[in-house]
Amino acid sequence: MDEMTKIFKALSDENRLRILLMLESKPLCVCEMTEVLNLATSTVSKHLSILREAGFIVDEKDGKWVNYRLSDSCSQQINEIKTLVKKWSLMDDTALRDMEKLKTVDRNCICHPIKNLE
Repeated sequence: MDEMTKIFKALSDENRLRILLMLESKPLCVCEMTEVLNLATSTVSKHLSILREAGFIVDEKDGKWVNYRLSDSCSQQINEIKTLVKKWSLMDDTALRDMEKLKTVDRNCICHPIKNLE
């Protein structure tokens, strides 16, 4: 029951569902997700920790970036849920808008804006 509770807790928030859907397209850093979701970095980080604890995502250091991606070693239950969430997202306007916005997000511009102003 403990694992099932973690899974459903992770799915009980719209923003966590949106994060899962964005990560279906590619690995992302916190800044990219923050830009699309229009949330504080600390809020996105909290959502990511809940998704990681439930087994949906993993993070990997890549130079100066920490990329988050969907876990390859998910349980069968999580894989089934990810498939269902992805299918349902095709009918959701918010998810579709997020995917369009994600196409224009550039981590080099948003993660280090002061450097880019010089």
